Amino acid sequence: MIGSGGREHALVWKLAQSPRVTKLFCAPGNAGISQQATCVPIAADDLPGLQKFAEDEQVDLTVVGPEAPLALGIADLFRRHKLKVFGPTKNAARIESSKAFAKDLMIRQRIPTAESRTFEQISPALEYLESRSMPIVVKADGLAQGKGVVVAQTHEEAKDAVKNMLERHAFGEAGQRVIIEEYIQGEEVTLMAFADGKTVVPMLAAQDHKRIGEGDTGLNTGGMGAYAPAPLATPALRYTIMREVMYPAIEGLSRVGSPFFGVLYAGVMVKDGIPYVLEFNARFGDPETQVVLPLLKTDLVDVLEAVVEHRLEQLSIEWSEDSAVCVVMSSSGYPGKYSTGLPISGIPDSLVTGGSTVFHAGTAWKGDQLVTSGGRVLGVTAVSMNLAQAQREAYEALASIRFDGQYFRRDIANRAL
Repeated sequence: MIGSGGREHALVWKLAQSPRVTKLFCAPGNAGISQQATCVPIAADDLPGLQKFAEDEQVDLTVVGPEAPLALGIADLFRRHKLKVFGPTKNAARIESSKAFAKDLMIRQRIPTAESRTFEQISPALEYLESRSMPIVVKADGLAQGKGVVVAQTHEEAKDAVKNMLERHAFGEAGQRVIIEEYIQGEEVTLMAFADGKTVVPMLAAQDHKRIGEGDTGLNTGGMGAYAPAPLATPALRYTIMREVMYPAIEGLSRVGSPFFGVLYAGVMVKDGIPYVLEFNARFGDPETQVVLPLLKTDLVDVLEAVVEHRLEQLSIEWSEDSAVCVVMSSSGYPGKYSTGLPISGIPDSLVTGGSTVFHAGTAWKGDQLVTSGGRVLGVTAVSMNLAQAQREAYEALASIRFDGQYFRRDIANRAL
């Protein structure tokens, strides 16, 4: 397993349940992951180091969690060295690593999405803003860990966002191009699907809570919580998203010589029953994975292997009838500056208590003391027979956990209830 966040912990937790797994490594991992896998100190973007480790240890399958190694071409490198890897090629991963590429693909494939324009120069971008009504969305073209999106309510705010990216280089290389996009008012839903280049199999739909503040206010984050299945995604809506979004995207990538193998993630805004694509990701979502995987009944190793070996159509994937809610506990100041190294207490000795699981995102060991090491620290997930019960159990499970400056939203899943 490559990566070190909550998504990777959920994947390790699920992989560890497979009777087929005899040895599990994670690079670099975190404190929670270290309880279920052997953590190795190799950075997620150290491609030669990861390749050498996989060869030395004769690893049967490598699963890529985060987007950065995919954008750097880890899947291409591993395949060249005859190493089995779950994740798309560098070219296919452009559907996430370049929003401009994704927009072009959507236009070509007639995938419903917001009207937009792409700019590299500041003057034409500011000029274009003058002619647009507010609110409007300003996005950094490249990877910015979920933080490169600004929903501007005023022209001043929009101009400041553009200047921040193109002039002040707030997101470095990722912000060298900006996409200015119409704002679509609706309700958001995430649909992830397994894809082996030709067959596409949807997972359960989830809803993520991106904003830091309750009632969906404040700055965008990597995600403050999620729940699944999302009632908004009726069977009819899921069918529409598959037909109008997923299949055309996979087909479009194949058409440009970049067949997609892995997880395709569609962040969709539903307005008047019509799904509009806000973003594509080329991997499992975070924190959506923490609520979707606990509901997967089929052995995850079987699914990943079927994708890698291009035989997904031969596998029947089963899901639980239960519901799951994940509440993210973050450090004070996140998504801005925050402190690290703060002691964490109150996590139950065993990872699972009742129907609740604590997934570690930004944690580390300092001697034998568990401490914070990131903005998003923990994701507390509860699985129960319905959404209301799962929500109640998630908040009950996090009540005992303590670290200085801890913060969490108290309204995760309220929208569905």
